[in-house]
Amino acid sequence: MGKGVIYKSEIEIITDPVSKTKLKKLSSELSHTFHLYFTNDGWYENNTKLIVGSDRDNASNLYSLDMLSGNFTQLTEYTKEDEAGIQGAFLAADEENVFLIVNNGIRSLHLPTLKEESYYEAPNGYHLSNLSLTADGKEIFFALVQDVLSKEEQSLGSGYLGFEEIEKARPHSKILALEIETKKSRTLHEENRWIGHVNASPTQSHLLSFCHEGPWDQVDHRIWIFDLKENKAYKVGEFDTNQFAGHEYWLKNGTHIGFHGYSDSLEQKEGKFIGSIKYDQTEQSLHSFPYQNMHIHSNSDHLIVGDGQQRSAYHGESFNDSIFLWVKEKNEYSGPYILCQHRGSFQSQKVHVHPRLSPDEKHVLFTSDMDGYGQIYLAEIPSNIRDLPLKKNENL
Repeated sequence: MGKGVIYKSEIEIITDPVSKTKLKKLSSELSHTFHLYFTNDGWYENNTKLIVGSDRDNASNLYSLDMLSGNFTQLTEYTKEDEAGIQGAFLAADEENVFLIVNNGIRSLHLPTLKEESYYEAPNGYHLSNLSLTADGKEIFFALVQDVLSKEEQSLGSGYLGFEEIEKARPHSKILALEIETKKSRTLHEENRWIGHVNASPTQSHLLSFCHEGPWDQVDHRIWIFDLKENKAYKVGEFDTNQFAGHEYWLKNGTHIGFHGYSDSLEQKEGKFIGSIKYDQTEQSLHSFPYQNMHIHSNSDHLIVGDGQQRSAYHGESFNDSIFLWVKEKNEYSGPYILCQHRGSFQSQKVHVHPRLSPDEKHVLFTSDMDGYGQIYLAEIPSNIRDLPLKKNENL
């Protein structure tokens, strides 16, 4: 197919057997379809459209999903030979341009015309990490990471092959700022650490978060801030020596960062936590919960969504493969409430559940391969969350 091709609605309405929540299954093609990475907001045109990715027609491409009609419009026409970072695409605040990494270069897609433009090519010996745009829309932040393994030695998107080896190699990494108007780039920060998760604050153009990538219990510290006004990088979050936090993301206010973590080891059930902290190292908040989440997301600290793990994570227990909700009450969280079961396998990045609250917090968007292929789902949050089943250890 090609740019502008429209695929008719694939919407199905299903009922979750545990919570009775109504789920809108937005895709059903016999190939993986997925929403953007959980840190990237794909909603636009007053939340009536959504940028998504799909492997239909034997290639990964971007699509616009019309939430009113259910139709998909193809936006790009890459082939299976292209290395396109579809899941990491970033929608600009003007809602006219999408930026993404393709074949180790940065390019833009103009939504009204579907024209693409090249902005940057990575130098030999380095590869691009994720990208994001500043709140004022003037610059792109991204990381360059030294190649230390061959393609045959790594498959981070499917099973994290090479994950520990790259971290131990201490690759030379840079964080760069690319001016959109001039296409000129400058180095903000560099070190011999594997840098990833470069995320611009959604409201503060001088702030970005990044991480020291690798197993959380092996890196020196996971969550970092770079302040362009101060021209310095500093770690964020104070944890005990046996506590490890990550999968950081900016809250909607652009000043606070959410995260989740564990104590001692992933296998240990006790000591899991969710939390948030202000970029200046103040207002840190930690709250315990009984299970490891693969990812959490929130627009504020009032309502948090998490995705638990695959069912096999805790032998003999049920319902940990669910979309969970926590509600803050008097500085404590009630929950987790089961919005629905996702039954996801997490076997590759494309089918990670990556739950994300809608901007109005009335729905949770997530990906699941519960039927064999990754598909996109939208779960409605009830007006009274406390009507949902409450997770209590292995039982309801």
